[in-house]
Amino acid sequence: MPGRFAIKPGRATPLGATFDGEGVNFAVFSEHATRMTLCLFSEDGKDETLTIDLPEHDGHVWHGYLTGIRPGQHYGYRAHGPYRPDEGHRFNPHKLLIDPYAKKLSGAPRWHDALMGYDVSAMHKDLTFDTRNSAPYMPKSIVVDPCFSWGNDRAPRTPLHETIIYEAHVKGLTAAKPGTAWPGTYLALASDPVIDHLVKLGITAIELLPVHAFIDDRFLLDKGLKNYWGYMSIGFFAPEPRYMATKDIGEFQHMVARLHAAGIEVILDVVYNHTAEGNQLGPTLSFKGLDNASYYRLAETPRYYINDTGTGNTLNVDHPMVLRMIMDSLRYWVEIMHVDGFRFDLCSTLGRTEEGGFDRGAAFFDAIRQDPVLSRVKLIAEPWDIGPGGYQLGAFPPPFSEWNDKFRDEVRAFWRGDAGHAPRLANRLTGSAQQFDHDTRPATSSVNFLTAHDGFTLMDVVSYAEKHNEANGEENRDGHSENLSDNMGEEGPTTDKARRAARALRRRNMLATLLFSQGTPMILAGDELGNSQRGNNNAYCQDNEIGWVDWGAADPDFLAFVQKLITFRKDHPILRQKRFLHSRPRLIDGKPDLFWRRPDGEVMGEEDWAQPDLRCIVSELRTASGTPEYATQEHAILCVYNGGAGVNVTLPPPPEGRRWVRHIDTARPYAGPKPAREVARVRESSVVVFVQEETTAKRN
Repeated sequence: MPGRFAIKPGRATPLGATFDGEGVNFAVFSEHATRMTLCLFSEDGKDETLTIDLPEHDGHVWHGYLTGIRPGQHYGYRAHGPYRPDEGHRFNPHKLLIDPYAKKLSGAPRWHDALMGYDVSAMHKDLTFDTRNSAPYMPKSIVVDPCFSWGNDRAPRTPLHETIIYEAHVKGLTAAKPGTAWPGTYLALASDPVIDHLVKLGITAIELLPVHAFIDDRFLLDKGLKNYWGYMSIGFFAPEPRYMATKDIGEFQHMVARLHAAGIEVILDVVYNHTAEGNQLGPTLSFKGLDNASYYRLAETPRYYINDTGTGNTLNVDHPMVLRMIMDSLRYWVEIMHVDGFRFDLCSTLGRTEEGGFDRGAAFFDAIRQDPVLSRVKLIAEPWDIGPGGYQLGAFPPPFSEWNDKFRDEVRAFWRGDAGHAPRLANRLTGSAQQFDHDTRPATSSVNFLTAHDGFTLMDVVSYAEKHNEANGEENRDGHSENLSDNMGEEGPTTDKARRAARALRRRNMLATLLFSQGTPMILAGDELGNSQRGNNNAYCQDNEIGWVDWGAADPDFLAFVQKLITFRKDHPILRQKRFLHSRPRLIDGKPDLFWRRPDGEVMGEEDWAQPDLRCIVSELRTASGTPEYATQEHAILCVYNGGAGVNVTLPPPPEGRRWVRHIDTARPYAGPKPAREVARVRESSVVVFVQEETTAKRN
């Protein structure tokens, strides 16, 4: 075998395994290693066929070039250096390591004690040294040629103010979808039945839960469960193999091309805040064995890890080569895989400096903002972690948008009937300006959502008062205990017609609130169908019917109403404004861009907002000052959010030649547009939307 290949010095860039038509350049970073061994394996990944030291070492990058190597070659690394956990070093050449830049992995680790760098049976655990070979249990990195025939693929580049995000899981969305080949895979997501559903619904972007290669936690496998969500990344360049039907990374590219052809962007939920290697008692799979002291933020006693993520470790984004890896990964997914944006899990962690505090001017944010590739894609922060000062809603620099959990909580509380939430809801309806209206950030910076993968589905929000996570095997201790949910008199599914109708109405109210608010709306996959997770609000380990979307139980009437709401939002630019509405006079007519009214038509005063029993909000929306392009299309939209008893609402007098037309009424979801009287009846617990139209407007 050695005679087949010739080793040359190669290059320190690019990092990873790069095929050039004649051979492969291997380059891997390690600042503290003393020697780096490249290991080649047979086609099935079982036999180690060649072991060779990389001959060059420049700028802490070990590299070498092998002629005769082609795509499909399985490989891994063994890093030599000090095993001194007390100093932060955990080198162990007996452990085969995944290339951090691997574009493809052969699978996932098979759990065995040999994956640990230490003797698990020893008293002092990680201070000991294990000499067992981990290669038989490790996935192998695979050389690939990522070229793909993209044809006429073009990114939709939908502006944020026109974007409607659909958060979905590759397998969860497709595993039970009728008519799809290869259910649970990228190819299934690219199939006509799935794309047709998204197009008819009106979705403009699909946000996928992690698709970077990840592992199943050992404790989950021991309980017969899996890491379903995928927030335990081990490869930041490799698509997760379990979602491939033919084990070809081109399947992911095909999926992106098909979604683009339908006008749908692809956003990836990415996890750069930690890895799957856990704390000092975790396995040695890649980063820990390559250079533990560089890749991870270590505690004052460097045997231990800083754990701002709750997963055991925290990536050291402040290190230039770790930051480079993240930036290279992001650019790879944009330039080679053609994705359109990213949602950063626990993004506060990425803004922590060497001292541990959050800094909106941290190197990670500055690097992205100046990058010519990444500054033009959608960037969404999950604005918290569990570290000190980790909750940073509204603090991220432009062009980042942020998940707004306060929107979720206020909408749920208001429609549940909690007292005192009407004024807070008003703030959420207008883009949460208190958090986001600074540094010329647009109202679309607030990514508004009612539900997400983490928590109840929308159906469960109105069906369960308590979480029911027994299937997770933790005696229902996991998951959030306060969900601002309400079973409306009966826990779980019900056959009571009145209760079912009340639950459907509340779901319509909440989705109408979401879609008629300023900001960027995000819908959880399956909510439009009435999908339930049986009260499980932490389905991270439920790779089964609990976690999957139940297409068979879909509610076609509710789906039609959600389609109606999305279409209405798209048809009315006033609802999609980027500029915040602050009741400021407009240049075009000197009138305010926003009125808050009482049901009797009068403008709200401070004493009205202070009423503890306030249950009805009436907002009259106009185009914001400085946006005259919308002024000729619509004069005003009036939205009534009535969380109390039925009420008569006096509509403000429209200008001459115009009239108010009732378009949306959640209490009468199938009613078409109808001219309104001066005083309109709004039923109990409902949302009603009126549009000012010309009296000569033709109706279908």
